Amino acid sequence: MQNPPKCARLELVNAQRVAQEPRIGRPGGAGPEQFAAWVARVDSSLRAHVGEFVAARCAEELGVAGFDEPRRVVLDFVSGGKYLRPTFMYLGYLCGAEESDAALRASASLELLHAFALLQDDVMDESGTRRGLPSAHVRLAGRHSARGASGSSARFGESAAVLVGDLCLVWAERMLRESGIDAAAAARVWPRYDAMRAELAVGQLADLLNDAMRAPALEDVLDIARRKSGNYTVRRPLELGAAMAGCPPQVLEALGEYGACVGEAFQLRDDLLGLFGDPATTGKPVGADLRERKATTIVALTELLAGPAGRARLHELWSRGDFGDEAVRAALTVIIDSGAPQHAEQMITDRLQRAKSILERSGLDPAAVAALQKMAWSCTRREH
Repeated sequence: MQNPPKCARLELVNAQRVAQEPRIGRPGGAGPEQFAAWVARVDSSLRAHVGEFVAARCAEELGVAGFDEPRRVVLDFVSGGKYLRPTFMYLGYLCGAEESDAALRASASLELLHAFALLQDDVMDESGTRRGLPSAHVRLAGRHSARGASGSSARFGESAAVLVGDLCLVWAERMLRESGIDAAAAARVWPRYDAMRAELAVGQLADLLNDAMRAPALEDVLDIARRKSGNYTVRRPLELGAAMAGCPPQVLEALGEYGACVGEAFQLRDDLLGLFGDPATTGKPVGADLRERKATTIVALTELLAGPAGRARLHELWSRGDFGDEAVRAALTVIIDSGAPQHAEQMITDRLQRAKSILERSGLDPAAVAALQKMAWSCTRREH
């Protein structure tokens, strides 16, 4: 008897895994504790899928080459994320289909895409820490220095981190391709997946060109934030999941509108945390975005709301060669006095209210509406 073709064997293995693994269940319209338990189950399953996939890839592609530190960097990186994007993608899928382990694996692949983005973002921003630990390029530079290798350790660390990020990008696509979703679902996903990756790259490029010294307009900064972070965190994952499930156009439209609102609120919260977040939970010092002279939404709001004296003071601070602790404290004073943080909080509230209204008239299943409302609150009221 001949062995079945490879694709048939893969489908059989996936079917066996689905039968063996415990069901996560649907989020339902239950209270906060029940929803938190559901999110925890999804999170655990997503991490297990990514961990299994990355361990296999590291062993096969990094381990055989003897690259131990890059292997540990990848494993540490994918274990430390919040898995927000995969969770949104799976929620988008549940808006039009029943539970599926293949859909969970496909959704989990977004965490590898996120790892790629963060690894390269830290190099571009020269960030020394990520999640309270040394950034990947710093770790890799330290390994190079400890070995007494020739050449610049800093340059090696940056180059190696970019290449490790490239591996994560390749693995993200492979994990999605090998997730077990059927051909029709995959055909609906790929065009949106490609568009999301291009949007992310263009947004990152725009962010590199964005300079606080040039006092960009708020709408320009928000546009960059949407493309670089907001859309890629909420809207696009939801649309990917809904497309994978074969949801009708009106569902995709409602999820897209909801995702755009929540994505903007997410970015506004992220920018507030970049200035005022607790270092113990954000993993970065107070005023981290100021030290990097990032033209964030809060900086743009300050430019809009501060009086002439406040704007002049801010511009004088930007022009300094060394943006140390004293300059950070002075800039934060200008920002607070302008009322920008309170205005940002109101913008977050407005966008969450708009997202709620979109869901209420969307015609989505009440359980999905309840889950999306809870996710919107959770990802915009976070402390880290």
